Amino acid sequence: MSTACPPSVRPSRRLIPLVAALLGLALLLVALARALAEGRVDIVRVEGAITPPMARYVGGAIGRAAADGAAAVVLEVDTPGGLSSAMDDIIADVIQSEVPVVVFVAPNGARAASAGVFIAYAAHVSAMAPGTRIGSASPIFLGDDGSETDGGDTLVRKVTNDAVSQIRNLAAQRGRNADWAERAVREAANVTAEEAARLGVVDLLAPNVPALLETIDGRSVALAGGPVTLATAGAETRAVGMGLVDRFLQLLADPTIAYILLSLGSLGLILELSNPGAILPGVVGGLGLLLGLFGLGTLPVDWTGALLIGFGFLLLAVDVFVPSFGALTVGGLASFVLGSYLLIGEGAPPGFDVAPTAIWTMTALLLAFFLSLAGSVLRARRRRPATGREALVGEVGTVRRPLRPGADGVVFLGGELWRAVLAPAAADLPLGAPAVVTAVDGLRLVVRPATAAEAAAPTAATDTRTVVPVASPARASAG
Repeated sequence: MSTACPPSVRPSRRLIPLVAALLGLALLLVALARALAEGRVDIVRVEGAITPPMARYVGGAIGRAAADGAAAVVLEVDTPGGLSSAMDDIIADVIQSEVPVVVFVAPNGARAASAGVFIAYAAHVSAMAPGTRIGSASPIFLGDDGSETDGGDTLVRKVTNDAVSQIRNLAAQRGRNADWAERAVREAANVTAEEAARLGVVDLLAPNVPALLETIDGRSVALAGGPVTLATAGAETRAVGMGLVDRFLQLLADPTIAYILLSLGSLGLILELSNPGAILPGVVGGLGLLLGLFGLGTLPVDWTGALLIGFGFLLLAVDVFVPSFGALTVGGLASFVLGSYLLIGEGAPPGFDVAPTAIWTMTALLLAFFLSLAGSVLRARRRRPATGREALVGEVGTVRRPLRPGADGVVFLGGELWRAVLAPAAADLPLGAPAVVTAVDGLRLVVRPATAAEAAAPTAATDTRTVVPVASPARASAG
């Protein structure tokens, strides 16, 4: 007896060939992409200071090239140096790389200084373009606050010897001139591209990337996983640029940008404190301050300078609420300028400094802001009060009960009847006469006769109704 297959089962069996076909197509596409990548070389531009964002960018590019099965990665280097921690990260990525890494100091006029020397020595292949230079790898000693320090003979020997041992190890691994590398660290030695090739500092010279790839084709290099023969002749090249996040982080690592963000962020917070509820200055100021602090966190900062800048802004903020006739503002600006120059220590690597133009521009901006604020405060103080008893002084009212020396009268002012007395030496005021308030004594006004100009000038408190003389003071006081 045959049993029919349920209808729900038959369609699922029909899907098996379709799923197998799709899986096979996916594997074919992966294999094709990898085959195409094997003939490709990724070009990574290492330009500017060596910072943590730059190390992140280089490490990510090397990792992606290895995952794609690229033939090699070329680091086009033009750097004045940078932070040793970021340099160590890049060196570790190069040494552990599963794809050959070629350092090419280019274009004409480029340099590989300080940290760039170590990175060039770590590369599997190191090359330079004509007209470039390499050297000056001496370590710079920074104190705990980021400022330059001699550190004592023991510290100098300790750090220098550590750098020498590191670069000599790299030279031994790659078969390059270890003696010159030590001179670059101890004596800040520099050589041109031609001298570097002759001394064995780099492996070869090449005018451009295509010529470099043709020259190194067939060269055997030792990777972490074993020796590999380069196949780069005629290879397709792909420029691997920084992503938006890496570009943004590298921008923040610029000392001048971090300084401007820190300054504008602090100014925004002062604006918010002086105008509570404005919201926008507080939000923008908070973001600017946080981004500025992040940028400074990637730099060799002298925190004495940072504290002086903070103290300067504190004095400026206090001057908003506690007027000091400019003393706090002057002190705050002086502290701000001094802290700005001390923010990045003199011992920082080349390229790690705040542009003087930015310092004086920010100082001028702060001075203009607080002069404008001081002007607003003075204008507010000189303005006549709009509320309270003080606001009645100078107002013109209408006499509703005649005023004589030694006797109280009644004045209609601001929609109300007020008891009033004459000011000393003032003439009598008859019914309906305009009277000017000279003072307020408790709930009683002190008045004098108004001049023709004062009587003609409209005021918010003047009684514009027609005054009808009355025979009885009681009726007049009733309004």
